This record gives sequence, structure tokens and C-alpha cells, in this order.
Amino acid sequence: MKAVVYEKPFSVTVRDVDDPRIQHPNDVLVRVTSTAICGSDLHMYEGRTAAESGIVFGHENLGIVEEIGTGVTSLSKGDRVVMPFNVACGFCKNCLAGKTGFCLTVNPGFAGGAYGYVAMGPYKGGQAELLRVPFADFNCLKLPPGEEFETDFVLLADIFPTGYHGCELAQVSPGESVAVFGAGPVGLMAAYSALLRGAAKVFSVDRVPERLAKAEQIGAIPIDFTKGDPAAQIKEQTGGEGTDKGVDAVGYQAQAHDASHEEPAIVLNELVETVRPTGMHGVPGLYVPSDPGGPDEHAKHGQLLVSIGRMFEKGQRMGTGQCNVKQYNRQLRDLIIAGRAKPSFVVSHELPLEDAPRAYEKFDQRIEGYTKVVLHPGHALAA
Repeated sequence: MKAVVYEKPFSVTVRDVDDPRIQHPNDVLVRVTSTAICGSDLHMYEGRTAAESGIVFGHENLGIVEEIGTGVTSLSKGDRVVMPFNVACGFCKNCLAGKTGFCLTVNPGFAGGAYGYVAMGPYKGGQAELLRVPFADFNCLKLPPGEEFETDFVLLADIFPTGYHGCELAQVSPGESVAVFGAGPVGLMAAYSALLRGAAKVFSVDRVPERLAKAEQIGAIPIDFTKGDPAAQIKEQTGGEGTDKGVDAVGYQAQAHDASHEEPAIVLNELVETVRPTGMHGVPGLYVPSDPGGPDEHAKHGQLLVSIGRMFEKGQRMGTGQCNVKQYNRQLRDLIIAGRAKPSFVVSHELPLEDAPRAYEKFDQRIEGYTKVVLHPGHALAA
């Protein structure tokens, strides 16, 4: 089959790899119809992880069930399904508690597994024509047949639930004010989710004009951090108090105010200043224990200088960690079907699989309006 394969920093290719096969009675094979490029993929693409050549990328996947293991009971050939980026067993201590992003079964020695991602287990990614899905009864979410809502539904694999998760970690409630740092796909989904949850005022902090324009289109207030300290800008618009809640949708590759260099802890520290005393932070933005490209030795080992004293002084709380997609994806699916949510507003490009190398390059450079790319293996749905 054709697949997107990581070669070296800033280089992916589309080439033939072995087809996946049923390895366990609980497996299914899915013919991929849509698979999205994630900002997290860029961390590997840029050489900012321990990823080695040969990884098949892709953890945001949707398609049609093509082959079924003998132990699968709830799925049939031809079912349209979307898979959480988390690979989970459904029966370990964490899965039973709903913490499927931290499954203790699928990646021995590590809490959590995922498709096509370094250190997240032996699961090939879905930026390919076929995908093996383990524990398929648990991991596949059924969708209505056909092609309707295709680009909305593929976002259920990761960024829509992850944005919502940021709001859940911060316990965003109706009537509150929220500052979302980062207006990339996850940040836009966090701002959108805050509005869905009834937030009265949502600020979206970024420096890319196209992203800030998208945020404004959905009703968020754009804040360009290159034009002044974002905490000060937001306090100016909240009577000097700051917001009730904050979401970090940036992670460890955050940029300094002048956008000239990276400051890995700057968003965390800006949140401490932006959020009012006793407020809460949700941090779905990615932080890693090892960053070969970190700006200093501490950052290279995931050790950041965070203003914990100021945070303590203000009595703030923080929730962190990757999204437990299954905690949200069924309800978010139903919001899409009911016409209450349309997350595909973030999708800027729909392309055939062979265009992946060009799409990675442009998405990485944040140029030509590349905000979210959906690839369509087989071209069936490519625009």
C-alpha cells in the first residue's frame, strides 16, 4: 500500500510499504478515506523527537471497515468508522476509569499508545491506504454511512476532542471568560469548544493573521502577541482582572513575543499572569521529556522554568495531559450530526495522499493559508 513515511528531519515521502494484516481476533482493517496532518506530526517532522526513519505517520484516521477479526462482535464490513488517536484496550485500570489516553496494556512500560507516533507503541499510522485497528470493538466509533460530514468527522480522531479536553481540564463553565493561547487547529478547537460550553468571552492568542482571522470568525477575540504582552492586552479588556480560565494549546515550541526564538515555558507563564486568582488552566498542548532541539540543556530534558511561586500566590490550579478521546467523541459526533457543531471550519486543504510531502512543508512553514490539511487516500474525496 501507499503510505506517508518519515525519512529524516523535514522530509517525508509517499512510498509502498507492506499492507497491514489481521494479527489478533479483535483487529479490523480499515480502508482509509480521510486522514489529517496534525501539529504533533510536525514535532517528528522537524526532528524534535526521537523518531527514526521509517515511521508511517498518521493518528487522525477515518475510513471503511474492510476486514474483520474473528473476535470482533460490534462491527461489520462496510461500516464507516473514526478512530481515536489513542490506541486503548478498554479493560485496564485507566481505561475503565475513562482515561484511555493512558492505557496500561497497549504499550508496555508506558501509559498510552497511538498510531504512527514515536514511543507510542508498534502501531503504524493511517496516512496510508489501510490501517490495522486493535481492540476494534472499543476503538472504532461508528458513523452514519456515506460521505456526509467527512471533514468534520475526521477531526473526531484528535483535534476536536483535544480542544474540548483543554476546556474540560480548565473546567470552563457558562458565562466565564477564557484565554486560549495558540490559534492552530487545536487552539481553534479549544476556542470553539469554550463557546460551545457557553463561555461569555473567549480570547485567542497567536501571531499568524490567517489563524487570528479564523478565531474572529467563530466569535473569539483575536490577540496578536507580537503587538504587545498578551496578558496585558487581555487584562485591558477584562477590567484588569484577567480571565476565569486559560488553555495552553501551544506546548513546548512556544515563541517569544517578538517571534524571533522559542521560549518553551512562555505560554505557561503567560497563563499564570493572564488568569485571575483562583482561576484554572487546561494544558492539552504537548510537552515532552526529551527535546533534541530544545533551546537550552534544561529544555532538552523537558525541564522548564515555570513561575510556580506566582501560580501558588494566585491560588491557581492546572490540569494537563493528552486527551482521552473516547470520553468526548460520541457526544461531539452527535453535535455534528445535529448541526450544532461544524469543526471543519479549520480545514484549509483537502489533498490526495501523494501531495503529503508538499503539504507537510507548507503546514510547517505556516504559509499559503495551510492551517489544517486532510489527505484522502485513493482520491475518492480529494478536492
